[in-house]
Amino acid sequence: MTAKKRASRRSLKSDLVRSDAHVVTVKEYKELPELTPEMIARGSIRKGGRPVSTNPRKLITIRLPADVIARWKSTGPGWQTRMADRLSKAR
Repeated sequence: MTAKKRASRRSLKSDLVRSDAHVVTVKEYKELPELTPEMIARGSIRKGGRPVSTNPRKLITIRLPADVIARWKSTGPGWQTRMADRLSKAR
């Protein structure tokens, strides 16, 4: 995947303008089923996002010579992760 390649626009394939303009009527409210305790008990909350890491990263500031950074960057994408791996092995 190249950095210059543009991602295609995703479409919901629905008429959002029409959906936003819709006003729910009393009849539509009456068509909704009653919420029972069983329905509530079946419900679950799903949190999105990544799982919490057991070894979270900490943000620090470090000054390195420009040639060192250029050398690491020339190795391609993922250079920061490779640098972190090399530093963790230097214990």
